[in-house]
Amino acid sequence: MTERFDCHHCNESLFGKKYILREDSPYCVACFEALYANTCEECAKPIGCDCKDLSYKDRHWHEACFHCSQCRSSLVDKPFAAKEEQLLCTDCYSNEYSSKCQECKKTIMPGTRKMEYKGSSWHETCFICHRCQQPIGTKSFIPKDSQNFCVPCYEKQHALQCVQCKKPITTGGVTYREQPWHKECFVCTACRKQLSGQRFTARDDFAYCLDCFCDLYAKKCAGCTHPISGLGGTKYISFEERQWHNNCFNCKKCSLSLVGRGFLTERDDILCPDCGKDI
Repeated sequence: MTERFDCHHCNESLFGKKYILREDSPYCVACFEALYANTCEECAKPIGCDCKDLSYKDRHWHEACFHCSQCRSSLVDKPFAAKEEQLLCTDCYSNEYSSKCQECKKTIMPGTRKMEYKGSSWHETCFICHRCQQPIGTKSFIPKDSQNFCVPCYEKQHALQCVQCKKPITTGGVTYREQPWHKECFVCTACRKQLSGQRFTARDDFAYCLDCFCDLYAKKCAGCTHPISGLGGTKYISFEERQWHNNCFNCKKCSLSLVGRGFLTERDDILCPDCGKDI
């Protein structure tokens, strides 16, 4: 007696017929396609056993349906990109979505190296110094007037020269009396402390921090012996070649402020009229 060889699903005999094995069980073509065939994303028809099934991210296509959604060219064995569930050939994707090179205005193809700066893009070979025309690559550069310069070329063509060290000023800097300085070069003549961002003054065209200027040049208060800077609106009293801070100009005996009042002197002391009436 001949052993039966039937479809696992419909039990129809498979002798002399085409069949497909799935998990060691035979199926006739009709049952296999009805039960297991994938549906084509493009035409929505089953992808039969006699067709090639092309898949991408759990989606399936007939070979003839696997094409660019814009130009309809076949994507079989070609690179492609996906955008919002649509498949696009590299040309269509580039024209639609890829950035344009700021220099040559051509599309920067996906997968190629590009340089980006402040929202603009360049081919790596187009991102060059405006002066020497050499590729900048990953080196430092300085933009000026919509043009990019490598640091050496910028220094030669545009950078100001520090009046102190005579070297280019590439970042920051200080202007004093219409002359440019590096921040680190603009220092107190006496103590060499940086003056950038600090209060300072000058004497004979030399800059000084307030402490050094007061120590070197300011008059001393006859009351507290500390310097009177006279800077920033500091008020002081001057009498017979002596000076006092406003808050130091007080009666020697009762400490009454004599600012705006009459006073008497006794040797080096100043007195209010009441304390001085017994002189």
